[in-house]
Amino acid sequence: MLPIPSRLGASNSVVAYTVHEPQENSFDPVERAEGLVFVKDGLSWTALLFAPIWLLAKRYWLALFIYLVLAAVLLGGLSLLPISPTWYVLAYLALNIIVAFEADSIGRWSLDRKGYHMIGTVSGASTRDCERRFFERWVAKEVL
Repeated sequence: MLPIPSRLGASNSVVAYTVHEPQENSFDPVERAEGLVFVKDGLSWTALLFAPIWLLAKRYWLALFIYLVLAAVLLGGLSLLPISPTWYVLAYLALNIIVAFEADSIGRWSLDRKGYHMIGTVSGASTRDCERRFFERWVAKEVL
């Protein structure tokens, strides 16, 4: 017998975020809430397809510099070997895959360098659900 889904069109996807707060926060809860940054966990498709452009657009300057140095060393090292040009493409793709899987870590690292600290994690069915869940817990904690 085939299983029948309980809800047609229901999505089973879950998103997770880490929540970061600036070091210099005010005592006003509304101002503190406006300064919070949510960083999504998971693969970044944009970073996979366009890693250097993605790093540039996100203004991750140090990460972009490291990426360009690694790309130059990797492709320069491969140019010393008598190999097919296909290996250049595969090496570049491998570097982009690493950036795509570590995109969230790069974002957290960048925020940490700017003085933010992680105050929590939250997961839910959507971004709005995650924000709602986080602020429900956060407001309850702040009031007490």
